[in-house]
Amino acid sequence: MTDNAASSAGPLVTGAEIARLAGVTRAAVSNWRRRYDDFPAPAGGAANSPLYALAEVQEWLDKQRKGQEVSPEVELWQAMRAAYGEQMITGLAEVAAALAGEHQPRLPDDVATRVRELAQTEAPVDLVNGLTERFMDSARRAGSDQVTPESVVRAMRHFAPALSADATVFDPACGIGVLLLSVAPEAGMRCYGQEVDADSARYAQLRADLLGRSGVRIVAGDSLRADEWPNLKADLVVCDPPTGVTEWGREELLLDSRWELGTPSKAEGELAWLQHAYAHTEPGGQILMVMPASVAYRKAGRRIRSELVRRGIVRQVVALPPGTATSHALPVHLWCLQRPESTASADTNHTVRMVDLTGNSPDGSLEPRPDQVADVPLIELLDDTVDLTPGSHLRSRHRDYPGEYAALRKELEDQIRRLAALLPELAAGGGPGSLDSATTSVADLARAGLVTYEGPEPLSASEQLDTDYLQGFLRSSVNTRRSTSASGTYRLDGRGSRIPRMNIDEQRRYGTAFRALSEFEEGMRKVDELSRQLAEVARDGLATGALAPEK
Repeated sequence: MTDNAASSAGPLVTGAEIARLAGVTRAAVSNWRRRYDDFPAPAGGAANSPLYALAEVQEWLDKQRKGQEVSPEVELWQAMRAAYGEQMITGLAEVAAALAGEHQPRLPDDVATRVRELAQTEAPVDLVNGLTERFMDSARRAGSDQVTPESVVRAMRHFAPALSADATVFDPACGIGVLLLSVAPEAGMRCYGQEVDADSARYAQLRADLLGRSGVRIVAGDSLRADEWPNLKADLVVCDPPTGVTEWGREELLLDSRWELGTPSKAEGELAWLQHAYAHTEPGGQILMVMPASVAYRKAGRRIRSELVRRGIVRQVVALPPGTATSHALPVHLWCLQRPESTASADTNHTVRMVDLTGNSPDGSLEPRPDQVADVPLIELLDDTVDLTPGSHLRSRHRDYPGEYAALRKELEDQIRRLAALLPELAAGGGPGSLDSATTSVADLARAGLVTYEGPEPLSASEQLDTDYLQGFLRSSVNTRRSTSASGTYRLDGRGSRIPRMNIDEQRRYGTAFRALSEFEEGMRKVDELSRQLAEVARDGLATGALAPEK
């Protein structure tokens, strides 16, 4: 809950928090505000997002008994879940049909009774909006991809272009129509949609009818295999396509005229949907596509990405915050495209705007900070990978090369000084083979209970055996050869590996030297990695002008 300590009204709550308190949808709370004159007046916030005094809300809910009993909306939802189970879309369509006055309703008796009772006190549009909201919330909690998440819809609305009141908007995979109707809010806009699931398409159309959207036409069918709007050209196409689907019809559509940018592979179904959307766009019209992050860099889609860039079609790629789409394991991208007015090649001075919001909260601002934006020239994108991942381009532009170079150089110098100090002082010994006369095998040590295994290598299990001494001798070249097979695979051979017999003080003296050498080797690996990073930063910094040689 929102706590405004400075407010004399005490803690403040949003409409969504009131809905959770009462166990209803936000649409029901909006309905209460209109229906009840004594509903608490806003105590803060803005006109579009009012805040209410928690104490006043709780008092009102107690008086109305709305916070102490299951609301009729919840009872209807529970009855629908009992009747339809996993087929809730079917139930939504049947309820919407009953609310729209269709004859011969097929609702179960319990559901039909509750719909009739609610229809006496709530407008059909409020009821269907409340059911839509509840369904979207349950899909979000389940991580389902049945409906475009509200946070993705919010991002699409934010980045959508301004449209005229009579614009044409198309969604070829519209689901229950949430995205389509959200980005085209004006009643006069012509909206077209297609959805492979017949119940979803039916519900989307019925909801649009109840909303009074006479310009909305939604049909059922597979857009890629059976396009119901072959001649449609839209001002804006929006799409949240199915992801990870390999059986999208590639074999039967190999020669399809929509593959203007290249025939997508089986693994690149999302790029088939993109080209389907592009085929339905007017010259100058725009496209907003929800894309998995991997589509921006996968090798199979490189040719199509190259054509998108070369022709100046891709205008902006936005990496949305993690958690924006719960059905995607990785952050999703929003690709903003535009069909050029002419077929001429794009101006080489044209840039693609890269926006990286992956460090933001999914509920936070969608307006990027200056360090989250980069305008990348086409020539920089048209390399061997054609990577359209925003983060990979922003990192090179907003890196602090002088700071990175100085920090890496200091770390490398410190590490080298430490390594020099690590090397043990070693004097001449008794000569090669001088320790071979009295040795024992690891197998004998194990039988005597002096070693134990907590992994591939033995450890000391006795105060009479030093682990560093044991493992140091085991890693010697002699024992390594004994433990390496003819194929070159190293596997410790407990029967063949042998170590010298020494008293515990001698063991510890040797163990200290072996331990220092192990730390030296580990430090050298770190030096190698630091050297690579330092050279890369220095080279890139010099090449970009961020660094310069001293005069």
